[in-house]
Amino acid sequence: MPIDAAKALAADPRTGEISWDRKDVLLYHLGVGAGVPATDPGELRYTLESRLHVLPSFATVAGSGSPGVISGLSMPGVDVELARVLHGGQSLILHRPLPAEGTATATGRIAAVYDKGKAAVLVMRTEVTDADGPLWTNDAQIFVRGEGGWGGDRGPSARLEPPAGDPDKTVERHVREDQALLYRLSGDWNPLHADPEFAAAAGFDRPILHGLCTYGITLKAVVDTLLDGDVTRVRAYATRFAGVVFPGETLRIRMWRDEGAVRVEVSAAERADAPVLADTIVEHS
Repeated sequence: MPIDAAKALAADPRTGEISWDRKDVLLYHLGVGAGVPATDPGELRYTLESRLHVLPSFATVAGSGSPGVISGLSMPGVDVELARVLHGGQSLILHRPLPAEGTATATGRIAAVYDKGKAAVLVMRTEVTDADGPLWTNDAQIFVRGEGGWGGDRGPSARLEPPAGDPDKTVERHVREDQALLYRLSGDWNPLHADPEFAAAAGFDRPILHGLCTYGITLKAVVDTLLDGDVTRVRAYATRFAGVVFPGETLRIRMWRDEGAVRVEVSAAERADAPVLADTIVEHS
């Protein structure tokens, strides 16, 4: 079996140093659609180094995105084809606001392996600390088609009760035709997002947008719309990737206020509101 759950869970964590600077943050922000309009004061917080605020989802790519989903596939006990892999979900816990530049230690390990029958789910956990203590904890849920069925633990359900009533706010964000090409410069080089032939082999008629790009676009919309543009208010952010986004489409982002949190649902406007992000929650102060 390409996935040996016991071996993957028992493997020693991988630890390495990561670093980033303001240029990395600026590039990431552009990759998730910041800078439109270019001279808007709210956008300049993301695109001008002299007044830079770091969107918390930058944590998913800090240090060129490693360790992360791709590195999880090279852990002991895991031997699968990249074309059979999809990013199933992502959760992020912020221990304190992200600095615009820094050096830190990232420790990555397989925290769980679940048997979903027709697929396996690997939970790749990355914990990052610097000289002042913990910075963030990332969990990436890696969905591997065709690798389930060995009788293992199915794991917890990520499904939440649907938000009640009409959304408090709905915004739309256009995804540029070259958005995936720009976003991948922050470290996710999976050819699924750039190479038409690779995308076809994976079952798509053209390259798709990175799930984590949609993740970043969505968090920015929530911060800008309901959190007064204050990135430091975000405490945690989790989502399930419910469907794909193609560059050139429009994201429809619906938001519901809750106590200390915002519930979010994201869909593809041009495809009859096909679900994109589901079971999404941004916890905040």
